[in-house]
Amino acid sequence: MSTPSAVPVSLAEIARIAGVGRAAVSNWRRRHDSFPSRIGGTDVSPQFSLAEVERWLRENGKLKDIGGREFLWPRFEALGSRDESGLAIAEAARRMRHPRTRTSSPDLSAEVRQLVGEAAALGRAEGPRETFEFLLQRWLETHVRQLSTTPAPLAGLMTRIALAARIGAPADGLTVFDPACGTGHLAAAAFQEYDGPGLAVLGCERDPALAALATARLGFVTEGTDVRAEILTADALREDPFTGTPADIALCNPPFNERDWGYEELATDQRWAHGLPPRTEPELAWVQHLLSHLKPGGCAVVVLPPAVASRKAGRRIRGSLLRTGALKAVVALPPGSAQPHSVSLQLWVLRAAPDGSSAPAPTQDALLVDATAFARPGTREPGPDWEALSAFVLAALAGMDQPEVVPPENAVRVPLLDLLDDEVDVTPGRYTASRAETTGMELAASWKELGSLLAGLTGHVQQLSELAFEADAPQTTATVGDLVKAGALTLRPGQQPVESRPSPGDTEVPLLSVADLLMDGTPGGLVPAHTAHAVVEEGDVVVAGVVRAFRAWVHQGPPTALGPQLYALRVDPEKMDAHFLAGCLRAPANGRQAGTHASSSSRVDIRRLQVLQLPLEDQATYAETFRRLTDFEALLDRAGTLGKGLTDDVSDRLAAGGLTP
Repeated sequence: MSTPSAVPVSLAEIARIAGVGRAAVSNWRRRHDSFPSRIGGTDVSPQFSLAEVERWLRENGKLKDIGGREFLWPRFEALGSRDESGLAIAEAARRMRHPRTRTSSPDLSAEVRQLVGEAAALGRAEGPRETFEFLLQRWLETHVRQLSTTPAPLAGLMTRIALAARIGAPADGLTVFDPACGTGHLAAAAFQEYDGPGLAVLGCERDPALAALATARLGFVTEGTDVRAEILTADALREDPFTGTPADIALCNPPFNERDWGYEELATDQRWAHGLPPRTEPELAWVQHLLSHLKPGGCAVVVLPPAVASRKAGRRIRGSLLRTGALKAVVALPPGSAQPHSVSLQLWVLRAAPDGSSAPAPTQDALLVDATAFARPGTREPGPDWEALSAFVLAALAGMDQPEVVPPENAVRVPLLDLLDDEVDVTPGRYTASRAETTGMELAASWKELGSLLAGLTGHVQQLSELAFEADAPQTTATVGDLVKAGALTLRPGQQPVESRPSPGDTEVPLLSVADLLMDGTPGGLVPAHTAHAVVEEGDVVVAGVVRAFRAWVHQGPPTALGPQLYALRVDPEKMDAHFLAGCLRAPANGRQAGTHASSSSRVDIRRLQVLQLPLEDQATYAETFRRLTDFEALLDRAGTLGKGLTDDVSDRLAAGGLTP
């Protein structure tokens, strides 16, 4: 392991340690000759010695009231290996709780054990649990692309669903089972949500580093209680260490799309009560594994990718789960609920057949809940409105065993006869979408709006159709590059902002990307303003420099950061009109002559775009006409969208019957 003096840290890490923005650190570096010299990295992403940075910060009074853990993490990160740093953090946590015990990880080097000892001592001084949680969170953030975790709000929701859906209250306490527990998010949620006696939390994890971290986490969470927590390192599908151990509830966020899950060696396994899962359906192996561990009436909640609900290869098993009543409900979550964040994941609610006469009569339907409407775009980490989402899902599932209860909007009971067709598709959106019927009042309002839009279009048509153009009138043009050189405008390219956690006092601005333009044009995130290379303000011209999304417009609204392939142009108002510039730039012929056109993702060379050369006073007439043309295009788009929606709504109403003469 590197010595502390040689541990490298970036500008972003220094900003985090000092509790300031990255711009402040860059300013210190420029203004103070005594600032530590670069020891590695590049000019764009320099790295500095942690020890030298700490000394400089202390000598110059730049350190706020922070603990030693901020200086501790870079030393763990410098280990390089994900597994070694994870095991070291877990070992440090164990030593924080039991300082007199010997090291349980003999494979750790002497230098790593020294770091573990220092971390344990610091944790005992500054708070063991707080120090461990800090190190664990930083470790998860560093290796976010290699790990899939369950966000705490989702873990809490899954636990509440399982506790409410199980039948019967166990007299001897509650056993919770998670066969793919990762770092213990679901297990910790079970402890927090269950307030009864006799809790036992059992988990499996095949990755030794994750299992060690889960054990450390539960050690802190359950400290001072009589909770039994046991995490074993094992591949739960191939070598289940809890075979024959029944659970009251099971929670799981299993690995997705793993073809090598044990198809050949597990072909005759007794867990496949609903059929041998195909090689391409590992998620259905996890579903049956969970069911095999449930006590009668026990409930399992599992996170699954949406394709599991409809893939042809799994239809036989899905049909068996429905016919036997094991699959009670499917909940479609908003994108951003968990990794992968771009996918609308699903929760499957499973239940083992209950014993005894007190069990409710089996229902002949399944409850499908579409909660995708609870997405919350425009945040730094796009995700759902967890409070509203949880309330909706719990309310929808409350009547799962009560056929007489009418589910809320976007939830529907689907008879098994309708589900058990050739596809056995249990995707909620397929069934909930047909429930929403446009009312007569909504149709009337839409027709009225369309009439108003058409009247506005008629006015624009009359004005624009009267435009006259001189034939073969010679005009002079200049490129954007020439105008930049002449000082008529400035050009700033957008870039992907540097990832960094916002510091106190940071101002966040919306981030606009090409992907946002290809959707609805709404910025899809927030970034600290100091990390953005180009921020446009009202009156600036924005140009999308990619063929598939080529356009130019005058920005209106709050300051907005631009992502890659977007450009900000700011005009000198004494030389050029912004609306005139935007109108010239967005001409389709302009984009064609400046683009490479090798593919739809080809770029447009912004500096080659042509702009008409006119005196400032003559630009006003063109600018007004360009604005009118833009308004016409917006009205046309809105009328087209509204007209298509009306056509679909009226078609649905006609197909449903009830037309009056």
